Amino acid sequence: MDISVWFITGASSGFGFEIAKVALARSHKVIATARNTTKLARLADLGATVIPLDVTAPESTIRAALAEAHGLHGQLTHVVNSAGYVLDGAVEECTADEVAAMYATNVLGTHKVTRAAAPYLRAQGAGVVANFGSLGSWELGPFGVDVCVVEPGYFRTGFLNAGARLHAEERLGAYRDGPAAEKMADLDRSNDNQAGDPVKAAEVIVDVLTRSGMAEGRAIPLRLVLGTDCLATVRQKCKDTVALLDEWQAVSASTDFVV
Repeated sequence: MDISVWFITGASSGFGFEIAKVALARSHKVIATARNTTKLARLADLGATVIPLDVTAPESTIRAALAEAHGLHGQLTHVVNSAGYVLDGAVEECTADEVAAMYATNVLGTHKVTRAAAPYLRAQGAGVVANFGSLGSWELGPFGVDVCVVEPGYFRTGFLNAGARLHAEERLGAYRDGPAAEKMADLDRSNDNQAGDPVKAAEVIVDVLTRSGMAEGRAIPLRLVLGTDCLATVRQKCKDTVALLDEWQAVSASTDFVV
């Protein structure tokens, strides 16, 4: 494809904003979306096309936004699902409604946007979908569409600031101490002190998704871990998982039919 055309959700802040800036700086086309388009003014000034989009909207609204975006340049090469927020609180403190609202944005929003974009990507036989978090997919591979799950550590994106990070309304005394409280305190301490530089991360993400720069000649990975903290955490998780498999191998293997 002659030009790169990016469709980015949650582009008003954080990784979505930084990725949009990098793509625009490289003379790519960018369709930036967010619930509040006034927050996209800076990207519009840089040349982005702005479309209002709430990823929790009905699928018909999502499809209309993708159709509008596709019609601008006749193609979409990169779909970046970066809309999302943090809900902190212990399981007992977070209501089902609070979790459902977060799920509607972070998970179902990603699903709806990807589903609406898939027909265009499949028809053109190429494209990239980038998600943030732990949601991935292999099913578009046969159609020439790559899917990459970006897994960042702690970055100074404003993701932990008020408005992006919501708190469970109910706070229980039983959780004032312990792992849940310590985790929330850790988030408070790390806010605006994170080791990760979102500008550098955006450059790397665009390199990887366009197979250029640092990723020249390399295939787009299914998962892209960013940040030394995340690298260490994932590496330790892998070691722990292998150790757990080894420890319980006999039990795990005892459940097959006898042949």
